Amino acid sequence: MNTPTAKPFAPATSATVRELNLRTVWGVIGASAPISRAEISRATGISKPTVSAVLEDLLQIGLVVETTDASRGFTYGAVFFKPRPEAAYAVAFDIGARHLRGALAGLDGAEVVRRDADVDGLDAPGMVPAAVELAGELADAAGVPRESVRHAVIGVPGVVDRHDGRVWQAANVGGMEGFAAQEQFSAALRVPVTVENDINLAAHGEYAHGSGGSADSFLFLSIGTGVGAGLVLGGNLHRGFKGAAGELDSAFEPEYTDVGGGEPELSVPVRSDPCAAAILRYAAEKLSGEAELTMERVFELARAGDAAALDVVGEEARRIANYAAVASAVVDMELVVLGGGIGLNGDLLLAPVAEQLAARLRYPPRVETSTLGNGAVLAGAAALGASLTVEQLIREYFG
Repeated sequence: MNTPTAKPFAPATSATVRELNLRTVWGVIGASAPISRAEISRATGISKPTVSAVLEDLLQIGLVVETTDASRGFTYGAVFFKPRPEAAYAVAFDIGARHLRGALAGLDGAEVVRRDADVDGLDAPGMVPAAVELAGELADAAGVPRESVRHAVIGVPGVVDRHDGRVWQAANVGGMEGFAAQEQFSAALRVPVTVENDINLAAHGEYAHGSGGSADSFLFLSIGTGVGAGLVLGGNLHRGFKGAAGELDSAFEPEYTDVGGGEPELSVPVRSDPCAAAILRYAAEKLSGEAELTMERVFELARAGDAAALDVVGEEARRIANYAAVASAVVDMELVVLGGGIGLNGDLLLAPVAEQLAARLRYPPRVETSTLGNGAVLAGAAALGASLTVEQLIREYFG
């Protein structure tokens, strides 16, 4: 029998308590501004003298500014405080095979300016100078000094190793497999960089600004050319030990194709995978009269009442529910948010997916579509970048 060894804890000091108080006060100001010292004290339970000291720290860092609140009428000289989102900026990137999407965000996570760059044909190393150029363009377009950009968050189509920042299981961008993204982007951008799986960022974006905000725990399931999932549990993005949480393809038995020579080749699992390539093979059998079949055409026919197309939609709903049920059986999440080119067709998919889940699970999650659409990754990167920049400013202040 193994007895777990208790890990030593660092003793609390006046400095750590001061930082904790600062983060608490900062959070209350962000949620309730404009707000006075007395109101902060009542909301946090922190004494008024301590709140005053914390506010001085926040003013020194530049995170807040004094303001007024004319809506309250006579306030007996009370001073109010609000966040200062322009104190510093974060840059957010969403790397795809054809487009590099970028946004500059203030400390409130709101996008100040957004630009897209055509990167069709660029490999992973080529994305680095493209990101540097786009970051400069974003700062210039916003009219802010480039040095005011203090952090970068980069969404990549692959699993990011949490220990060394390399990217794995990356199929869409050449040279991305095994690419030392954390190291390369950090060196080129000359700011702290966080590299994250794009679907994880989409889940974070939905939690911060989209459909996921209504749930404490939910699954973001993106279905398009591929399938990806991001988990938010207890209000926090769950990445797993190596950063591979949400790789639901691994939960299903792989399929192989005989390519000759006695060596079977791993292929798209056509019987279980809801991705476009797999479901289109099913659709080709049902809609044999369609010369150039796409999922857009399948959905168009289904909306027109075509029985064969509706059968394909039903099969797609079954496959999506299979993926969602695996996650739900393990973590019992409250909500499933569907995204991606296929998943966003909620008018056709929401009801049958929900029915499938209700038939399989004792406590089925709700099912909704993404409200952020193709902007979910960038929204998540901007929100994460803002919070990381705030933490960075606080750490620098306390040394």
